[in-house]
Amino acid sequence: GPEAEGPQRRVVVVRITSPFAWLRTRFYYLLIRLYFDQEFSIEEFTRGAKQAFSVVSKLLSQRKLDLLDELVSAEVLQVLKEKISLLPDSHRDALAADIDAIMYTMEGDVRIYYDDDGRKFVSILMRFWYLNGANLPDEVPGETKVFQIVFGDESTKEKRHLLTANYEFQREFTEGAKPDWTITRIEHPRLLE
Repeated sequence: GPEAEGPQRRVVVVRITSPFAWLRTRFYYLLIRLYFDQEFSIEEFTRGAKQAFSVVSKLLSQRKLDLLDELVSAEVLQVLKEKISLLPDSHRDALAADIDAIMYTMEGDVRIYYDDDGRKFVSILMRFWYLNGANLPDEVPGETKVFQIVFGDESTKEKRHLLTANYEFQREFTEGAKPDWTITRIEHPRLLE
């Protein structure tokens, strides 16, 4: 922002990754580019995953599950319909992640596999950390403390929670299949259980 606003706050994330895990995921990215999609880029995939996460999480929060048909697998959608109807409003509000509130994104497990019919699939698990201002209790179910971040001074402080979500994206690379990624797993720990 402009220099007149004063000092800016930054969030710094220190990531310590196992060298074996790092090499393994890079090897899978190479295989994806060599055998499935020559234009695959993890940076571009991550940008798209962040957008999808933001859209899907907002639709979940608003209970607009009928708009998720093209984005989320039918099996996951059925489970979500049952879980969303049982959530208290505060937990449902906490599902929504504005794209600007995503603090950190990390790719998790990458898998390449074939089914019994010879169809080829790639799935990538993405982990998201995002800020949300929902009115959650200090202790959420599961006895795990949620990080709380206070913005502003004492008179105008705004409390936000740093929450996590895991979304798994899957794409079929069989010849003739639609070139779309579908969300095959959605986890919002301690919110959507």
